[in-house]
Amino acid sequence: MNTEQVSENTAVSNDDKLDFKRILPIFVIVLIDLLGLTIIIPLLPLYAASFGVTPAVIGLLGAMYPLMQIVGAPVLGRLSDRYGRKPILIISQIGTLLGFILLGFANTIVLLFVARIVDGISGANISTAQAAITDSTTEKTRTQGLGLIGAAFGLGFIIGPVIAFISLAASNNDYRVPAFVAAGFSLLSILLTTFWFHETLPEDERGQRQNLETFSLKALVKALSNPAVGILLILMFAQQLAFGGFEQLLALFTLANQGFNASRNAIIFVYVGVIVVAVQGYFIGKWSQRFGDRRLIYGGLALLAIGLVAISFTPRQPLPGYSKAALEEELSAGRQGVGETPPTQNVAVDLPEENNTGWLGLGWILAAMVPLAIGGGILQPAINSLITKRVDQQEVGGMLGISSSFLSAANALAPIIGGILFQALGPRSPFLSGGFLMALLLFVAMRLVTPGREENMAAGLARGGDTH
Repeated sequence: MNTEQVSENTAVSNDDKLDFKRILPIFVIVLIDLLGLTIIIPLLPLYAASFGVTPAVIGLLGAMYPLMQIVGAPVLGRLSDRYGRKPILIISQIGTLLGFILLGFANTIVLLFVARIVDGISGANISTAQAAITDSTTEKTRTQGLGLIGAAFGLGFIIGPVIAFISLAASNNDYRVPAFVAAGFSLLSILLTTFWFHETLPEDERGQRQNLETFSLKALVKALSNPAVGILLILMFAQQLAFGGFEQLLALFTLANQGFNASRNAIIFVYVGVIVVAVQGYFIGKWSQRFGDRRLIYGGLALLAIGLVAISFTPRQPLPGYSKAALEEELSAGRQGVGETPPTQNVAVDLPEENNTGWLGLGWILAAMVPLAIGGGILQPAINSLITKRVDQQEVGGMLGISSSFLSAANALAPIIGGILFQALGPRSPFLSGGFLMALLLFVAMRLVTPGREENMAAGLARGGDTH
């Protein structure tokens, strides 16, 4: 073999392997950014409840972050195409830092809304990080590189609530402290981006991507009318409406039903996160090969329906040692401004009484969350995988972009709808209605999501293998 052949083989080999040295800074920066977000998630509904606002207002607050992401993501993405990834990452991270600092100093519900709006617009920097990974990978390694963003999300949803629990325990359940801890992680991400991250988009390539087709209403209608993937996009939206509502309202439900404070809710979030990460990081690959994406979607809808309905029937039973007065005092301290005395405003959420304590409520929740978390962990990757197999190769990127838009819209609507149901019909209603919706969609999916070309191709390959 001559020198040119060796060089060519080496180049091919390098194209097949992900350059972890280039990707590692992006992965670490995204993970640290996400830690700030996931530290806040378990306590935000309780922080808002401490101001005496209704569940509907708390739901609206939960919608601010994803709504602002819908606005911010395309703007930051285009700016990064024009000016480079690094400056846009730093600017957006500074916005996130300001959002967390505002959250820590918030002494009114208005300031909480402002903090989430600022953080939401800035939190859309994930799209910029994905663009940096695209710059740093080849077509053969891109899926693996972008998959690391999913891994960062998974780790963040385990580590973040743990940090929230520790910071709450160390501060005697002062809700401001986790916000300042999140700000500390945000500052660390700014420093890492400034001194470790190297620009991935060369100057001569900036501003060259202006003519690419962007998301539009016409593209959305066209995608929905596609008989191969239209129902899959509807399923993506609906399952996230149910699972996203569960994530956003879980802390409020356990506050009203079990009297769980922010620390106990953080532990529940860790439990759910471990199950989801195990499913998405290990089991789903094996299950997909064994059962196929179509059957995984059926199974995911069924499990999510069972889990949501089961959660809605959780007995209203606080743990032994529960004190309603102590919980009210904690919530009051949670809205205390710096240097102020605790306010006396009542919490709008109806807290459980102390005359029926025990372990059944907690055990019920932990058991119900197993099918719920597995179903939620299965559906998004299985639906996206099936979408990519049912469209032409040149349409894959656009369809996944539309799928992502459906996810963002569902994340914005879920807490609003759930908060209104919570307030109007009671704490169990968002989960019960979500479970019934998933059961209905299971029957729809079994009728409309039928074997497609991917299964016919697999069957053909199997027959070819048998006769070979």
